[in-house]
Amino acid sequence: MKNALLDRNNNIAILLAGILAIIVGIGVARFAFTSLLPYMLEDFLTLSQAGILASLNFTGYLGGAVFSIFIKDINTKVKYFRIGMILSIVSTLVLALSSSESIWLISRIVAGFGSAMVLIVGGAIVMVKLNFENKTKAMGIHFSGIGFSIVVSELISQYVLQNYTWSQAWLILALFGSIVTIYSLYILSFDKQIKKDSPKHHLSKSIFSPYVILLIAAYFTEGVGFVVQGTFLPDIINSLKGLDGYGNLGWLIVGIAGIPSSILWMRWAHNYGSVNVIIVAMLLQIVGILIPTLSNSVGLNLLSGALYGSTFIGLVALFLNLGGHLAGKNPVVLMGAMTAAYGIGQVAAPLYSVALIHHFGNYNSTLYLTAFIVFIGVLLLLYAEKKTKTVIDKSAFDLKDILQVR
Repeated sequence: MKNALLDRNNNIAILLAGILAIIVGIGVARFAFTSLLPYMLEDFLTLSQAGILASLNFTGYLGGAVFSIFIKDINTKVKYFRIGMILSIVSTLVLALSSSESIWLISRIVAGFGSAMVLIVGGAIVMVKLNFENKTKAMGIHFSGIGFSIVVSELISQYVLQNYTWSQAWLILALFGSIVTIYSLYILSFDKQIKKDSPKHHLSKSIFSPYVILLIAAYFTEGVGFVVQGTFLPDIINSLKGLDGYGNLGWLIVGIAGIPSSILWMRWAHNYGSVNVIIVAMLLQIVGILIPTLSNSVGLNLLSGALYGSTFIGLVALFLNLGGHLAGKNPVVLMGAMTAAYGIGQVAAPLYSVALIHHFGNYNSTLYLTAFIVFIGVLLLLYAEKKTKTVIDKSAFDLKDILQVR
């Protein structure tokens, strides 16, 4: 077994390396910020600064995600994956060693770009290397790494915070990421360069039917729905009467709930249709968003975290599933448009959140508006289904098209 885990062509080693890469690129470089935010708000950051930093992080991710769509050659993908892993560690180390606001701002943009290289480009490499007849199910396991990334970064952070400060937690996270990265970089590479010609896809606007435009708009609303809890959930729970200190437990539950989510939602989409399942997932997410505004019950607010964790990862897979079908043989433009729409929602949400929090003095107005925006997405999908006669194939999407694997 030991030798198998060091074999670059072993499926278990490839999946392990992919999950560990996500833990570094998404957990350490992104979600640890959410975990440590309540502590940084106590003596370093203001809420406005936190919102700006979160927005800049998603700006970097948006730029990286769009950039990654146009990386066709697998050898080039390996290069940018390596760059992304290194940037994820360096940008985390900066937060431990510097108190300069300007450096923090730059580091969050860099971290966002690195996260995109790890998640999207790294996913493409995993897809190429896996030796399965049906890679889609295996990729569901790979993307469970997003849930693991929350759990692992949260556990490390809380362990360090028992005796040390948040800055030292950033340092330990960076050191952990450095060690893990060695394995991921070794496994997710090739013994020799792969020589393959990349098929040329001509850019076309013909795929932008009214149905597709509504889908893109709905995906924008989900970008908003993802960010607010993804940035502030621990502080939201801590701010409720009698719940101070429960925020990080809620965040841990987010990660645990997220681990199996993409696999389960994709299975249900296959059985019941993508749009139907997307609507159900978004409605559940809305319930989770509104719970903190309605109750300060410990159980219900931990359920809010579970509903968020079990939906946000699955919704990305579900939307890309549907988009992959609609894109056909020309996925580049549609995937770019969907990624951009989602990313714009991610960038905008932290900014309006902090403005509303400052004005009203609590998170309620932010959560109401976020839930309303996600509900608009549900209405857009219902309208699209009512008005279109397009038949959507229910089978699983071809990840090769979506990840631009060559």
